Amino acid sequence: MASRILLVEDDAAIATVMEAALADEGYEVERCDRVAERDRRLAAGTYQAMLTDVVLADGDGIDGLDVIAQTHPRMAVIVMSAQNTLDTAVRAADAGAFEYFPKPFDLDELLRAVRQAVERGAEGPKAGEEPAAGLPMVGRSQAMQGVYRMITRVLRNDLTVLILGESGTGKELVAEAIHELGHRKSGPFVAVNAGAIPGELIESELFGHEKGAFTGAVSQAIGKFEQANGGTLFLDEIGDMPPDAQTRLLRALQSGRIRRVGGRQEIAVDVRIVAATHRDLTPMIREGRFREDLYYRLNVVPIQLPPLRDRTEDVEPLARHFLGLAASEGLPRRTFDRSAINLLKAHPWRGNVRELRNTVFRLALMARDDRIDAQTVREVIGDSLTERPSATDSGYAEALRIWLAETNPADGALYHAALAAFERPLFEYVLRRTGGNQVRAARMLGINRNTLRKRLFELAISVEEFATHDRTRG
Repeated sequence: MASRILLVEDDAAIATVMEAALADEGYEVERCDRVAERDRRLAAGTYQAMLTDVVLADGDGIDGLDVIAQTHPRMAVIVMSAQNTLDTAVRAADAGAFEYFPKPFDLDELLRAVRQAVERGAEGPKAGEEPAAGLPMVGRSQAMQGVYRMITRVLRNDLTVLILGESGTGKELVAEAIHELGHRKSGPFVAVNAGAIPGELIESELFGHEKGAFTGAVSQAIGKFEQANGGTLFLDEIGDMPPDAQTRLLRALQSGRIRRVGGRQEIAVDVRIVAATHRDLTPMIREGRFREDLYYRLNVVPIQLPPLRDRTEDVEPLARHFLGLAASEGLPRRTFDRSAINLLKAHPWRGNVRELRNTVFRLALMARDDRIDAQTVREVIGDSLTERPSATDSGYAEALRIWLAETNPADGALYHAALAAFERPLFEYVLRRTGGNQVRAARMLGINRNTLRKRLFELAISVEEFATHDRTRG
């Protein structure tokens, strides 16, 4: 007998595509587009899985999932949402969802999740578990969706997490989210920056020391491991830890026991480890500067944070969020005008989210009136501002003149050579934005999909180079 799937989706186009794909997989699919109809069907029948949108015409698709999990404990629930916030992902996980997919999603990935859900069944939420409060992780860009999904997957377990990303991308905020939204939230969250502690003191900082263990140890000190007992220990900049300390850290992770410097007694500790680094640890392992066995012990669940330059659509909501924070900390309450936002989005933000935050606080302080304009942004950011030309600027024409002067294409090939030179970065840009999804890329460009495919072939642009797991199948 075919497995029955209940599809709750109010976008008719999306629902039609999904219903056809599920039917092709051999499932018996029933569709509805409202919470009330969902509840009526669940009361009348049994389903092996339910796929539900969040924003429906008569309510929230996540509301009531905890009750549904109790009345239908063997039915897997997969949540889909265009809201694309960490709060939505966490709400879905707290309600017992088997999987969460931000829109747009990869249809093949969704079908894989349905197969797994039907085969294994879904585990309902634990009795008495309350939804966790959200943290201010701002950003709905496609680049952040994988981060949100990975966070939700580690909230109910103690797997070691390694957060990778450039300085200023928000690694500690992710670590705090894993703790505050996870099952250890009642325990302490202890952070230590391995790169900010002198090498001779780092073991004492991590493991503590006994009185008289070394010069200056006038009393016993409790280390970070003991302070974090029952909670989470965040090891920031782990790539800067000295080799000797790496060895002792590895031993502590393997045994779950530590020994204070100068001490003889081993002490059992119960901590969840979250580590982070801005360094590429692979060459450091080859050079003998980082232990390979420690790397594999830490790199159980890697979470890669994207730099801000790869998610420029998040600059505006981040800037407005930080402006609100500035006001809450006593700075004048301001607003941005559109010209200021455009300049902020044009800036390279080499210091990532941290640089943006500091810049917004300076803007709140320096603005001449309640509205921050482009002139204020230029004054605060200075010469590092790289404003992007708009479609009405002469920047494109100037770029074409420079290209013609430097390239000097042969007679008879001038038009097609110039067209190819400007089409290539354009097509690469939209493919990168859409994760290689040709349907969305064509829609973004405003051209026919067949035209796009023809030009990609003629320009020898490989779509696979831009493909990601977060795209909707075209």
